[in-house]
Amino acid sequence: MRDLITRRFQESMQAAQKSLDIFAPLIERVVAETCSRLRRGGTVYFFGNGGSAADALHFVGEFTGRFLYDRPPLRAAALEPNLSSLTAIGNDYSYEDVFARPLAALGRPEDVAFGLTTSGNSPNVLKAMQTAASIGMFRVGMTGGSGGRLPANSDVCFIVPVKDTPRVQEVHGLVGHVICELVEREMFPKP
Repeated sequence: MRDLITRRFQESMQAAQKSLDIFAPLIERVVAETCSRLRRGGTVYFFGNGGSAADALHFVGEFTGRFLYDRPPLRAAALEPNLSSLTAIGNDYSYEDVFARPLAALGRPEDVAFGLTTSGNSPNVLKAMQTAASIGMFRVGMTGGSGGRLPANSDVCFIVPVKDTPRVQEVHGLVGHVICELVEREMFPKP
């Protein structure tokens, strides 16, 4: 048991370490663009499936609540936590549309779309990213492995260079936390 525990911790740290040099300038760009758009009244939308949906909700909580210190809330929302809308859109249109339709209804050019898919090939995430492009939103992808089709549908894409879904999601959590911390500091500097 102890060997497995040690191995999983090491794999997670190695995945994060492999990503550090590549991700640092990308995080800086995402933070600058996100803050610029929030200052113009934009909203940050997060979406994904399964564990990535949970990450999306987590990041929204960090934006709308607080991350490290008390400050005003930041405009952020998850697509689509409303079970009635999710099932209606999935039933009446297709599961591919469950993020794209709400984004088409709510999205504006000053907004940011964060699409999370560990494979980079989730049809509903890709369709939402295409919708975001048609609106003029800034698109941030978070994926793993080879990236799949997500990089081609993102302005910035964080590709964790491992195939193991749990390790990919762990690094997504780290990246999301760093982005939340930096956006919080930029938008509401501590005196």
